[in-house]
Amino acid sequence: MADQRPSGPDAEPADDLYLSPPVQRATRLLRHIAEGDSVTNISRTARELGINRTTLLRLLRTLEAERFIEPRGENQGWRIGVGLIGLTAQAFFSEDLVQTSVPVLTRLAETLSLSAHLGVLDGLEVVYLVRRVPNHTFASNIRIGSRLPAHAANMGRIILANMPPDRVDRLYAGAVLKAVTPHTAVTPAQMHAQLDADRACGLAWSDGNYEAGISSVAAAIFDATGTPIAALNVSGHAADFAGAERRSRIAQSVQAAAIEISQRLGWLGPTKSGAGSDQSAAEPKRNATSRVIG
Repeated sequence: MADQRPSGPDAEPADDLYLSPPVQRATRLLRHIAEGDSVTNISRTARELGINRTTLLRLLRTLEAERFIEPRGENQGWRIGVGLIGLTAQAFFSEDLVQTSVPVLTRLAETLSLSAHLGVLDGLEVVYLVRRVPNHTFASNIRIGSRLPAHAANMGRIILANMPPDRVDRLYAGAVLKAVTPHTAVTPAQMHAQLDADRACGLAWSDGNYEAGISSVAAAIFDATGTPIAALNVSGHAADFAGAERRSRIAQSVQAAAIEISQRLGWLGPTKSGAGSDQSAAEPKRNATSRVIG
């Protein structure tokens, strides 16, 4: 029997007979929009996705009807819609990690008057799952589902810092470490130096390391096996972190929040059995408030 797959610009690779090309095109479009393309130029987006204009227009109208995307305004394209955000949030909220973290992060944000976030590692990126903001003049505008390069963002750094170095090497084998700011590690040696410092500190600090004028600090979250499964951070204007006493309070609060979440997930604390294990790397360093690399 002849292969009945479509040919032309909308054709998909013949890897798997059970893949659905229309679904693949829709998911690629959603990912494209989530990564910042508002699809204001139909021809350009169609070209980048490898589909024709008519197919792209049909996808846009269908996804809008399902509330997976929504118009940004007249002639301003589309953005991810509340339908998809709600579906994703509902799926994540069913997981113990998010359910456990939300009240802790809410309390942390209000106590410190800083924005608090939860993220997990997905490949070479950290994905934001929870965002809690205080009633304050500054609140982070990062959205749930946002992805940042793990080697540059401090939640990604602290997760990597608590992984065995050889596992980090395997994860980044052949990867290009792109600079976000002049502080970003762009070679394996620089990345390991950064991770070593974060591990020794027990926290990953950033004072303008990712965005000028913004400070933040992150701590790892562990599961019952001592594996770093997530991280939390707080962020705000650099002035909100000024002074040794303030930084000490922030550090202690962030560490306490990470420990509380980890313990609720079954973590029993660091073991004493060997310097190379994940659990021994997990031990928090109290009052580690001032170490910033970059």
